[in-house]
Amino acid sequence: MENGYHEIPENAPEHCPGTQSESAGKSDACQGCPNQEACATAPKGPDPDLVAIAERMATVKHKILVLSGKGGVGKSTISAQLSFALAGMDYQVGLLDIDICGPSIPKMLGLEGQDIHQSNLGWSPVYLESNLGVMSIGFMLPNPDEAVIWRGPRKNGLIKQFLKDVYWGELDCLVVDAPPGTSDEHISIVQLLQVTGIDGAIIVTTPQEVSLIDVRKEVSFCKKVGVPVLGVIENMSGLQQSLTDFRFMKVTEIGEETDVTEWALQYMREKAPEMLDLVARGEVFDSSKGGAAKMCREMDVAFLGKVPMDPQLCKAAEEGRSCFADQKCGASAPALKRIIQTLVANWAVEASG
Repeated sequence: MENGYHEIPENAPEHCPGTQSESAGKSDACQGCPNQEACATAPKGPDPDLVAIAERMATVKHKILVLSGKGGVGKSTISAQLSFALAGMDYQVGLLDIDICGPSIPKMLGLEGQDIHQSNLGWSPVYLESNLGVMSIGFMLPNPDEAVIWRGPRKNGLIKQFLKDVYWGELDCLVVDAPPGTSDEHISIVQLLQVTGIDGAIIVTTPQEVSLIDVRKEVSFCKKVGVPVLGVIENMSGLQQSLTDFRFMKVTEIGEETDVTEWALQYMREKAPEMLDLVARGEVFDSSKGGAAKMCREMDVAFLGKVPMDPQLCKAAEEGRSCFADQKCGASAPALKRIIQTLVANWAVEASG
């Protein structure tokens, strides 16, 4: 960002310029602030923590942000499954959850109830496998139902702590799961990581225009702060599952439902057995305006592909497991694999270049 990273005290007024700003303690917003004198006389200069962060991140080859303009589009699911996939390809992977107020990564990796341990090297990530470590505020909450009610400065402080105090060791890739929108957390992670280099951001959306409106803002944010957009994933791109996984209902005019699944399946077995091998697809969201692919063409960013809404993927996320471990996620796993192979292929191109 143009003004650099300026630490803001928790008890600061609304328009605090930050302790490292040249106008610290001197601007109109500083009048009456209990920190005014300390800020005005404090030495100005680069944030010393940036050096510590640069040292920590020096052992991380690739850093990828997973962003979304809107909540509920499956961004954390994509982050989790991306991490599972890369670890399954024998890469050393770290997954950092900076969604301070809504940390869902511990559940999506089956790590609920785990604690963070500290060593002489710093905080140790929670390891799911020897090559997949995870860090989240979710591991720090005494009660998983407890709300995190923090203002921006405290959130920023924790993100900085995650970056400078967590000992990841040698990593091929650090995946950062960010909250939706373009909030304090986004500004902090970008400013703190830019000194070490960011590969770029994967942006997750759903097909309908109400989601794409916000995603356009996310793309614009990335361009303004100098973060390359690696591409956009259209998630929940139509409901897709085996015909035999559906429930069949008879519905009366007044809304009464009768389950006729067994009858329907038996009828198909007898009259049209080839139907039992079919996959059914339905458009859940309105994509008549072109969806993410059209938006990517308009904004000149890469379109990574579509991932269908797959009930088996939802189940895998709820159970904290990889969708690639078995053949159950027949609709979503192949689509995700193609996207991930594209990312890895780009790494190979970079390395050879």
